[in-house]
Amino acid sequence: MTATDVHAPPPPSGTAPVHIPVPVLETPRLILRGHRTADLGDSLTLWGDPEVVRHITGKPLGREEVWARVLRYIGHWAVFGYGLWHVRERATDRFVGEVGLAEFQREMALSFEGAPETGWALVPWSQGKGYATEAMNAVLAWADAARPRTVCMISPENVGSQRVAAKLGYREIARTEHKGSEVIVFERRAQ
Repeated sequence: MTATDVHAPPPPSGTAPVHIPVPVLETPRLILRGHRTADLGDSLTLWGDPEVVRHITGKPLGREEVWARVLRYIGHWAVFGYGLWHVRERATDRFVGEVGLAEFQREMALSFEGAPETGWALVPWSQGKGYATEAMNAVLAWADAARPRTVCMISPENVGSQRVAAKLGYREIARTEHKGSEVIVFERRAQ
C-alpha cells in the first residue's frame, strides 16, 4: 500500500473540521508542520516499515494503530500546546518523518513527569543525512524557553538515534525497562 492509496475518512455529516494551530518551523532543508488527517498515508508508510520500527515498536503498525497516532499528534497540540510535526524535504516536498515533543504517560518505574519526551522517526531514504538532528534542533530551539528540560528514551541497539541525541545535547540518566525491553533514558536541559 502506498501513501496515495490511503485516504482519511471524511468528517461526519454536519460537522466542521477543527483547526489546531501548529507553528511551522523551517530549516535550510526541511519544513516542519502540523499533522493533518490527510497525512495518514505518509504516517502509514513510516510506521509500517520494519526498518523504522525495529527499535521502537518492534513490529510494523497497521492502519488502525497509525490512525490513532495521527489523531494523538493533533490532540497533543490542543491539550498541551506542543506535539509532533510532520516533516517534509524543502527541495522535493518528499515526506521525511515525524519529530517533536509528546506527553506519552509511559507506564515505567522512572517518571518523566514535568518533562516532555522528544522523539524522531524518519523514513529510510532520509536517514543518515542529518535530517533528524536538523529537525530536532529546530524543535528544541522553539521549545527551550517554555520547556527547558526534555527527555527521550532509546533502545540500546539504536546507535543512530543515540548519536542524534548526543548531538542535541542529551546525556544518559538511566537504564530501565519499557514494555519488557531495555531502554536508555536521556535528559537535556536548555542552555
